[in-house]
This record gives sequence, structure tokens and C-alpha cells, in this order.
Amino acid sequence: MALYAIGDLHLHFQSPLKSQRQMRERVWKNHEEVFRRNCEALLTPEDTLVLVGDHSWGRKMEECEEDFRYIESLPGRKILVRGNHDMFWDAGKTEELNRRFAGRLSFLQGNFCSYGDFALVGTKGACFEGPFWLDRRGRILGWDEEAEARAKKLVERELARLRDSFEAARAAGFRRFLCFLHYPPTNILEEDSGFTRMAEEYGAEQLIYAHIHGENRFGDSILGEKNGVRYRLVSGDYRKWQPDKLLD
Repeated sequence: MALYAIGDLHLHFQSPLKSQRQMRERVWKNHEEVFRRNCEALLTPEDTLVLVGDHSWGRKMEECEEDFRYIESLPGRKILVRGNHDMFWDAGKTEELNRRFAGRLSFLQGNFCSYGDFALVGTKGACFEGPFWLDRRGRILGWDEEAEARAKKLVERELARLRDSFEAARAAGFRRFLCFLHYPPTNILEEDSGFTRMAEEYGAEQLIYAHIHGENRFGDSILGEKNGVRYRLVSGDYRKWQPDKLLD
């Protein structure tokens, strides 16, 4: 039995492809088949795979049916985290999704899932990604204050959902945590954030995130060990469609 994670499948079996990156970059060519083969070679039916957001380009559930059939066909238990492009997933309807897909898929948003003596907690997350302007030396010249204010509201909402997830797990008796976010926990201007501080507060052993694409962006947030938390980026193109093993 092992726990794996990867993010950003961006499936589009029933919906238009909306990313120029997916159209032109080699790492995205036939990525669905590459990922399936990697999963079938690596995972057993006893393993767990956490998919860290941006599952489908479909905006409505009926536009995602084939995407979900693809996910269900992958080996092992599947747990899904909400991503910024997952328009089919209304945050207030997570329980409804869990009822609809009971026994096939689990949806992690403000609740928790168990893996051995670990609680898997999570939410979509949020961070201020810009626009901000830097000079040639990387010094900050300014940024869009309205966009920053909107981002702060989103961050506070997502922090509340993450705390709900931690507290639900703690109330159930769990004391060991792995934290999953779709967005990175910090942006390129931040050394820490509400998400990193909350991970430290609850003693999360790992914080796993996705969302970041392209080699020039892979270092935008925290990687490796910091203040007792191991940070892992699991975007599909970063992982070259190989699920990252988190725990045995």
C-alpha cells in the first residue's frame, strides 16, 4: 500500500482544449495515455492516488463524464482536490459529489480523508499571482492593488476551509497530517503565508501543491524542507506524468 499524488490532468474528452500550452508543448502530447501507462505500471489496487486539482476543462458535470470515467479507470483509490479550473465543482456541493461518486471517487474540500494514521486535509487554496511589475533586476516596481485585494479575500476564505479540514480530522482523533492545495502555498514575492503558517501550526508533515506550469515557473514557490514541513510540487508537466510517491 502506498500514497501517490499528481495534479493538473486538464482532461478534455468532451470539452474544448483551452490552453495554448497544452497545444504546443511536447510534454503535453498524448499526456492522458502517458499518464495512464505510468499509473498502470506503478500503482496497485491497494494504493491511493490524490489528484491535486484541475481535473477537467468541462464547465458542467455533463461535460466531464468521460473525464471522470478515465479517472475512475486508473488503478487504486482516487481522491480529488478542487482546482481553479474545476468549474463543475461548486465548493458548497462537495458532500453532494461524495454521495454521487461514493465507492468510486472521494472529493477533498474542507473535509478529510484517512490514510493509515494520517489525515489527508485540503482545499483549493489561493495566492496573489499578479499582475505585479518587476524591473530587470527583479525589484518590485508596483502591482495591481485591486487584484491584490480580491486575492486577499480568496485567501481568507480558503484558509477558513483548510482550518475546517484540519479541525475535522483532529476531532476524529488524527494527529498526523498531510496537507493538499491546488495553488502553491506562496507566490514568488512571499517567504511564507497563511497556508504555510497553518501547516506549521497543525504539524503537517508535508504540503503538496500543483498549478505551476512551465520550467521557468517551477521554482515560484517553496520546494523541499522548511520549518519542519516538506513542500512538494506535483504538477503533471513538472512530474512528466509520473505520480509522486508520498508515503508507503
